[in-house]
Amino acid sequence: MDNLVKDEHIIGVVGLGYVGLPLAISFAKKYKVIGFDINESKIQKYKNGKDVTGEVGDAEILNSTIHFTGDERAINEADFIIIAVPTPIDKHNKPNLEPVEKSSEIVGRNLKKGAIVIYESTVYPGLTEEICMPILEKNSGMKCGKDFKIAYSPERINPGDKVHRFETITKIVSGMDKETLEKVATLYESVLKNGVYRASSIKVAEAAKVIENSQRDINIAFVNELAVIFNKIGIDTNEVLDAAGSKWNFLNFRPGLVGGHCIGVDPFYLTYKSEEMGHLSELILASRRVNDGMGKFIADNLVKELIKEGRVVKNAKVLILGVTFKENVPDLRNSKVMDIIKELQEFGIKVYEKDPYMNIEEIKREYGIDIDTNPNNEKVDAIILAVAHDEYKAISIQEYKKMLKENCDLIFDIKQIVDKEEAKKENINLWRL
Repeated sequence: MDNLVKDEHIIGVVGLGYVGLPLAISFAKKYKVIGFDINESKIQKYKNGKDVTGEVGDAEILNSTIHFTGDERAINEADFIIIAVPTPIDKHNKPNLEPVEKSSEIVGRNLKKGAIVIYESTVYPGLTEEICMPILEKNSGMKCGKDFKIAYSPERINPGDKVHRFETITKIVSGMDKETLEKVATLYESVLKNGVYRASSIKVAEAAKVIENSQRDINIAFVNELAVIFNKIGIDTNEVLDAAGSKWNFLNFRPGLVGGHCIGVDPFYLTYKSEEMGHLSELILASRRVNDGMGKFIADNLVKELIKEGRVVKNAKVLILGVTFKENVPDLRNSKVMDIIKELQEFGIKVYEKDPYMNIEEIKREYGIDIDTNPNNEKVDAIILAVAHDEYKAISIQEYKKMLKENCDLIFDIKQIVDKEEAKKENINLWRL
């Protein structure tokens, strides 16, 4: 199959975010790559060697041969066009297909005859062939199967993960026919260390991707519900899980906030398709409700603890450490820390936020929240350790204690950063999820 993909083939990558950028960097080590994005500001930063995602590093971008461009006409040079745009949900938790539809229009307008269009965006089974393919045909004036082909290879990028990188994972690939499948498989195999898994159809590949994150969502929802139950009983959830984990086949999931673009979003694509087919997916939707309710649960319990300690809730000061959706990344998409902030503010609590990775303007734009970083370092009534950034793991319990007002001892540790025994020695009232 070596003749299916040649080194002189040109790869086009549409969408240069957390998925598209690492992918483009990897392919550029072997092929000529055209990196296209509609965000001109982002393109300019890449041209200047600035990695806005934090996924590959400035040096990788500076040293790459990628042709970064905001000119869609450049796509016409590409033999393979990989679409890696976001697939978010709207305020009603329904799929927002605008990014994938708009990118399909752009690619269609600039599609080279004989090219293969590969979608990496997470979608429900059937979307590539039922929604995207007709858009490509309409805007190109060409016929799929005759003039161009389509394929699907779902992304498996885990922001901030330095082990499971694009080059080191096993990649699912699929194509509209056997010839396309083999061409796409050969393309990805040329840059991946662990090769590919050939799915039997595009729909199977789409379904495989969307259930990967739905499975995690369901398992995390289970332990989050346990956290609610054990909080009422008065026992430590993580101690229970440690004990249960002594059994050889116990699954090690931990309670927490479920945000980000994947786990907190992808299940809704599956439930949308399920409802379209006449089936209400009760388990998946129930898991989403549990996980989406954890921000409120944490905020409510903080208020209860303040009252127990005799604090006046209104105008109390709370410091939240970490606002991104996970540790050591600047990604703010669907961060559930924002739910905690909003809930506390509704109680009249003054909330301070610190995070070495956050973009204050982006938070204002996406969530309507005005960030107060507590520039005067005022002491607070309580601390919430919301994200396990390395910077916060390095802080001692004594340093955390210095951030609290005199006679205040409340720390909410959402990510199990603080050692329980050390907290006890320092007379800290440690609340753990």
